[in-house]
Amino acid sequence: MVDRLDINAVDDAAWDQAVAREAVIRRLACKVSPNRSEFLQACRDLGLKRSRLYELISAYKARPLASSLLAAQAGTPRGSRRLPDEIEAVISKAIEDFYKSLQKPSINALQKEVRRRCSQRGLRAPCWTTLRDRVAAIDPRELTAAREGAKASRQRHHPVPGRYQVARAYEVVQIDHTLVDVMVVDRIHRKPLQRPWLTLAIDVASRMVAGFYLTLEPPSALSVALAIQHLVQPKLDWLESLGIDADWPAEGLPASIHVDNAKEFRSKAMKRGAEEYGISLQYRPIGAPHYGGHIERLIGTMMGAVHLLPGSTFRSIEDRGDYNSLAQSVMTLDELEHWLALEITRYHAERHRSLGIPPVAAWGEAYGRREAPLRRPFDPEGFRIDFLPSAKRMVRRDGIHLFGLRYWDDVLSLWAGRRDRQLRVSYDPRDLSTIFVRSPEGQRYPVRFADLRHPSITLAEHRRAQAILRDRGRALEDEDLLFAVIEEQRSLVDAASSRTREARRFSERRDRALDGVGAYEAEDADPGPQEDQAVFKNHPGFEVEEWS
Repeated sequence: MVDRLDINAVDDAAWDQAVAREAVIRRLACKVSPNRSEFLQACRDLGLKRSRLYELISAYKARPLASSLLAAQAGTPRGSRRLPDEIEAVISKAIEDFYKSLQKPSINALQKEVRRRCSQRGLRAPCWTTLRDRVAAIDPRELTAAREGAKASRQRHHPVPGRYQVARAYEVVQIDHTLVDVMVVDRIHRKPLQRPWLTLAIDVASRMVAGFYLTLEPPSALSVALAIQHLVQPKLDWLESLGIDADWPAEGLPASIHVDNAKEFRSKAMKRGAEEYGISLQYRPIGAPHYGGHIERLIGTMMGAVHLLPGSTFRSIEDRGDYNSLAQSVMTLDELEHWLALEITRYHAERHRSLGIPPVAAWGEAYGRREAPLRRPFDPEGFRIDFLPSAKRMVRRDGIHLFGLRYWDDVLSLWAGRRDRQLRVSYDPRDLSTIFVRSPEGQRYPVRFADLRHPSITLAEHRRAQAILRDRGRALEDEDLLFAVIEEQRSLVDAASSRTREARRFSERRDRALDGVGAYEAEDADPGPQEDQAVFKNHPGFEVEEWS
């Protein structure tokens, strides 16, 4: 266990200050002895005394996380007094109605307006510095848009449109999703299922694939989290488990991740998780698709290779012609993942048209231009959990209730029945049998179902069972009844899976979800490459290339 703060519970102003400090202090912490002028400049930039900056550098070296810089000021100090809610409401209203206007009033003018409104209500007016701090906490883009217009905000705060150059490895990583242009089959009956979803990440400097995640589920915060985990983790052991002997050196924490504006990229867990590890999360400006050009071209390259596979759906109906994708499909999702790993390693070794050299060689050059080695997650398991969806829950006397399910562990006895405190609960939608509970001090505890007889279930199964109970007019809070319905549905799905594609699809999603979570606990032995290739060779017209 690693003692850490609950980063999702930290006050926004305090968290933003810690993130700003982390960017400066990280540069100083990487150096054995920063020069005096650089150190003094950091003191001025952060508004800190030298002794305080030394303390923060030492704290960051011990725990290289943004949250380690919150220790002296996370939340409101005990014993301090806050402004009454009535005064806070007056300040907020005055900022919205008066300060955020095209007349661009000054802080002094805002203070006079707040003083006037407080006087009308018989309230004590706040001081000038309080108003200055409230204004400073406003998003600059939002403030500029309100006082100068949306165009001025875009020009001042958004990246300049056009092609940009990135020199160093993992300085910028782009992530996006696509439906793969091939039909996959289930693992048991080997009958057609659907087109899977692929989440890809690319290192812009080297054009190397940073990581990927393949799934039957539509894009979600979970698929993004697992793709980020793959781009950060070393690839050697994973490649060896697939029987692939290739060099894939991309690993570590990127400086910046660029994504589009889809909702799965805007979850609080995604935002806070990125900030916790010093990763800048940048969103593509609306109406500027060229900002995602590198990942779009990589997706096009991968899909061009996929079109040669049996069961390909091609780019369009016109391209497909009379080709029957369902009848020709032969690959399971596991086999497609293996094939993609091979295709990516081949792509890394071939000359890139824009770079003039292979991506793996470009990576070596781009990495050599870095001023410091790539950072690794301070706590690898915590890194995975930090990007999972979460919710706040009170610990009742009988445990924690989430999705109508009850969880218990003896460690919860410390907080059971305390209605004045909620704890942060993270969960993996692929397996609801275990949740991860954070104590007020930041320690993380895995907590399982209170009734250990219950099997592992997915969030999709749970929602489906609740819908059935709702249709039957039964109580959704009856946990035993819920699991009975899930077992009933599993039996029906397994029985029907040989007959209907929808049943096979649901069964395959369920099994892969539960298997994927189990892989974190123990790596299952994968079949060797000869065994996988034998499956491919059974289909006429599909050739397997030898990789050295």
